[in-house]
Amino acid sequence: MKILAVDTSSIVASVALIDDDKLLCEYTVNYKRTHSETILPMIKEVLDSCQLKTGDIDVFAVSIGPGSFTGLRIGVATIKALAHSVDKPVVGIPSMDSMAYNMFNCNSLIVPMMDARRDRVYTGIYTWRDNKFEVIKAQDVIEIEQILDDLRDRDEEVIISGDGGVAYRDIIKEKLGEKVVFSSAYVNMAKASSLAQMALERAKNNQLESYYDLVPEYLRKSQAEREYEEKNR
Repeated sequence: MKILAVDTSSIVASVALIDDDKLLCEYTVNYKRTHSETILPMIKEVLDSCQLKTGDIDVFAVSIGPGSFTGLRIGVATIKALAHSVDKPVVGIPSMDSMAYNMFNCNSLIVPMMDARRDRVYTGIYTWRDNKFEVIKAQDVIEIEQILDDLRDRDEEVIISGDGGVAYRDIIKEKLGEKVVFSSAYVNMAKASSLAQMALERAKNNQLESYYDLVPEYLRKSQAEREYEEKNR
């Protein structure tokens, strides 16, 4: 089963192609270029490198959020269009789930964090038990102090990943002390290969979606919406 996965939930643009449990190609860019410029050429490069066409893909996968509003719209719209063009199913994966999945079979509590501004983060709490990935706390947008208080009350070691861990590193260290570890650079960002692997597992369990139903999960209102409401309060 060939799965093409795209993640544009953050500044990182990532595309991966797997064939069952074999990673055929992964292309990731972590640089200040817009996803509207990069994502379609990246997808073409991945497909061309593997001598495949869109019609050869069995399932399309995408990160549905939370994250950058513009990035999510671009990623979801791209995958919907590709899947529609060849009438294939899709899988939408929560951003925090796939980021946590980077830490395969990790013994610590896995806590991805994406900076949501105003002292808040997109985050969740995950772990591996008996080689199975488990969601302890589903992704949400919460105050950084709140998630740190939750983690401080737990006995397990904690591994933090994502740009939220970079932005709030000092307060994280202050609150959690020696029980916290920060992830290495190569797993500290969105990776479409993790997204693709999660999508493969869902596809095997027939947990597929129609491209008509695929929508982003923002978890909060956009800045434009908040400013409009404030102006018209």
